[in-house]
Amino acid sequence: MHLPVNVEAPMAHRLGTIFCKRFAALSAPNCRRTRLCCKMSAESSPLIHSITLPKQVAEPVKIVAAPGISPSEFWSAIDSSLFKQWLHNLQTENGVLAFGNVVLRQVLIQGVDMFGKRIGFLKFKADIVDKETGQKVPGIVFARGPAVAVLILLESEGETYAVLTEQVRVPTGRILLELPAGMLDDDKGDFVGTAVREVEEETGIHLDVEDMIDLTAFLEPSTGCRVIPSPGGCDEEISLFLFRGSVNKETITQLQGKETGLREHGELIKVRVVPYEKLWRSTADSKVLMAVCLFEMATKEGLLPPLAT
Repeated sequence: MHLPVNVEAPMAHRLGTIFCKRFAALSAPNCRRTRLCCKMSAESSPLIHSITLPKQVAEPVKIVAAPGISPSEFWSAIDSSLFKQWLHNLQTENGVLAFGNVVLRQVLIQGVDMFGKRIGFLKFKADIVDKETGQKVPGIVFARGPAVAVLILLESEGETYAVLTEQVRVPTGRILLELPAGMLDDDKGDFVGTAVREVEEETGIHLDVEDMIDLTAFLEPSTGCRVIPSPGGCDEEISLFLFRGSVNKETITQLQGKETGLREHGELIKVRVVPYEKLWRSTADSKVLMAVCLFEMATKEGLLPPLAT
């Protein structure tokens, strides 16, 4: 999608800065007032951009930067895969704008968190208005993009075990038991490759791509074949994979309590092995509970291949 650039706000900001610098050179005793003048000039000229969506050609969408958002963050947000995917989702067959009863008027970019050179998290507020009532639809968005998680089931001496990770989760204020999981690092959409890599980083277990079963692929195509854990505030869509294997009891013992994770990235992870029959009540992790549900239903309907020996 080509997004035309609105240069009026950046130009106004540059002109205001030039004026203030020249004024300061002429009147040094008034330097405090001059700095205030510069600040007011910048604040009075917010970054603004306009885009046109195919679903509402007659009503352009205004993109605005909230105070504190730098020009580089603003343009990076607009050009990010997170924002572009959200705009795309709005206009799909079952998207918010698909039926023409609501309109997207404005998007306020509120927060940008960089993961290296790419945007990891993006927060914005969308003003989507019901045409009939004029009321706004709740539109605060925390965008983090697609992710993967893996249900690892290991058979040993007649019992099935699930491999989980125990790690600090600051947003919840808790230490949680979870499925090995992670975000996609790029826009290539390599879900199964990401799943295999995350399992090795978080548990030390090396899996082959061909042994992975996409549990979310059993969902109806209209769902997008991914699960959405928190649609009221977050765009995250998760592909859930299954791996099943057979190991000896010594392997189960070695995995229990193993310290893993990318320590240089702040990942303080311990591996926990839980009997599968107790898994559904052992954690509040939604990924675990969704994976158990999909696994049980797929097993019931005979959709899974036999376990390789």
